[in-house]
Amino acid sequence: MWTEYKEQATTECVEEAAGKTDHRHPLEPLSAAELKIAVSVLQAGGEFLATTRIISITLKEPGKALVYRWPDNPRIDRQATAVTLDNATREVKTVDLNLTRQEIVQIIIAPEGSQPTLTVDEQVECEQAVLNSPLFKDALKRQYGLNDTSLVMVDIWSAGNYGAEEESTQRLTRPLCFLRAEANDNGYARPIEGLRPVVDINKMEVIRVEEYGKWELPPNGCNYAAGQILFRNEHLRPLHISQPEGPGFSLVNHCIRWQDWELVIGFSAREGLTLHNICYQDGARKRSILYRASMDEMVVPYGDPAPTQARKNAFDVGEYGMGACANSLRLGCDCLGHIEYLDAHLASSRGEVYTIPNAICIHEEDFGILWKHTDRRLADRPEVRRSRRLVISSISTVENYEYGFFWYFYLDGNIQFEIKLTGILSLGTVREGESPKYGTMIAPLLYAPNHQHFFNARLDFDIDGERNTVYQVDVIAGAGGDDNPFHNAFYAQSKALTRESEAKANLDITAARTWRIVNPNVKNATGEPVGYKFFPGDNAVPFASPEAWWRKRAGFVDHHVWVTPFSESEQFAAGDFPNQSRGGDGLPAWTARDRGIADQDVVFWYTFGHTHLPRLEDYPVMPTAYIGFLLKPSGFFDHNPANDLPPSSVEGVNGSQSNGCCAESSHQFNEGAD
Repeated sequence: MWTEYKEQATTECVEEAAGKTDHRHPLEPLSAAELKIAVSVLQAGGEFLATTRIISITLKEPGKALVYRWPDNPRIDRQATAVTLDNATREVKTVDLNLTRQEIVQIIIAPEGSQPTLTVDEQVECEQAVLNSPLFKDALKRQYGLNDTSLVMVDIWSAGNYGAEEESTQRLTRPLCFLRAEANDNGYARPIEGLRPVVDINKMEVIRVEEYGKWELPPNGCNYAAGQILFRNEHLRPLHISQPEGPGFSLVNHCIRWQDWELVIGFSAREGLTLHNICYQDGARKRSILYRASMDEMVVPYGDPAPTQARKNAFDVGEYGMGACANSLRLGCDCLGHIEYLDAHLASSRGEVYTIPNAICIHEEDFGILWKHTDRRLADRPEVRRSRRLVISSISTVENYEYGFFWYFYLDGNIQFEIKLTGILSLGTVREGESPKYGTMIAPLLYAPNHQHFFNARLDFDIDGERNTVYQVDVIAGAGGDDNPFHNAFYAQSKALTRESEAKANLDITAARTWRIVNPNVKNATGEPVGYKFFPGDNAVPFASPEAWWRKRAGFVDHHVWVTPFSESEQFAAGDFPNQSRGGDGLPAWTARDRGIADQDVVFWYTFGHTHLPRLEDYPVMPTAYIGFLLKPSGFFDHNPANDLPPSSVEGVNGSQSNGCCAESSHQFNEGAD
């Protein structure tokens, strides 16, 4: 099998990786051809054996200095980083590869006991291992009288770490099991509550089945698929979105330009959608804002202490890989309008290169009024401009939950990140007459445990260059006195954050707390440093004790905001290997050094959470919930950058063309994105 990869790395593939036929931006993700070369280099170097699994292969990003000089600097070698696991020795390695030269650059062996992300292959194999296990079949027959596992559905949950020796030495999962009534049934409606198989996925075998007693299976199904339910709203009229002159953006490979925005779209097996080198064309100046932006980690802790539920928590990025779980998006379903798609190329754990078609969606949306003013003295000549936004999105399914990741770019310089949460609740079973204290009854014998979703965004700011400073901005009420006789005064108090210890902070609605990232070396029209302001959205704090095992592994939830100096090795808020870790990695360890962060290349980390107390209306599939944040220019521009937009041109009732129409007319008669 391994010789096939060398043969597949044809001359064309080699030339692409070597840069002879490749004119892409150096931050674009690896192509399918480059992944094949990476696999062949690993094999040739003895790092891909029969017992080896490839966990991931991603672009090793070149240094910032090289990127900022591109395309004027000499061609940059394409490099990759592979994470591998040897099932026989349990050794985990990080292998840096030079694809242009087709050689291994360095190998770093992870600390003993490190467990990398679960691969898609392992998840599929783990389900089959449970279904075929004599131990599981015996428990299923004794507890539920079932002889057949063909209707059993197995969701793969990582084992976590709760202090047991096996959790630090073996690669484990603790799947949740459900029973379908028929092949196309909603399996989540019938949890098999009393059985918890434990799987050693290095050996891919069930080592034991934990039994917690017997619960009756909930009697009712609750299907959601078309064809299995009666449609009530059959009279929804078609909604058409058209752009007859084409989209307003241009896309070359993974580089996109829209209005005054320019950026590179990335993708990796672990993080999924990433954005790079985000710039704004301000007149004759091309100005940098963000060098890299990603959702680097998340955790979903459940709040029921019952033995069958207490271990439920998921680090969906570090344990499963958000990119590996990405959907193939469909026009008219996931995306509406004039759409451009980008595929994602990944490598399976067995070294086979595969593609997720339409993994990334790109389109424009109308977004209502951008700005408007009506001078009452010139009432017949209102000035209004309509807003629109560029949308770059990806959606991932991690077993029962769906997460949509949406980046929005606006005409006024705003950047917004929004996560859309939907999918199916992870359910449990209660006995007749019980009322769950730590969840909500959803149907007879069926309940949904309380839980939270915490996300961490990594924002590598380069506001007009690398040397930036972060300010915490609080609104302070003015004290009464001669200079405030009516007690109405309030003002913004900005505090420069000079060290990592000062930057650790939480939201404070009593102070309307925000953060401003500035370049103290570049001044705007009023002589102040140019900057962007960070506005948090909805958020939460963890309700689990700091002594909870999942919190030890997810120390990033201890603060909403962290700021660190840029380091190439500091990419993930919970560390490189959060799967089954004992905790303390990532942001808590890095910031313990209390490094200086003023007037430096800084990274802004933001933790944001959603507390989910389930409702009946969340079943069987929950309506989308929204959470995110907003970046707004704050002294970055000398005036409103959307001031010079032309008025919308729309067709009026009589078919004539008019400019400067009122917002109502624009909305009524303008079909499409304008």
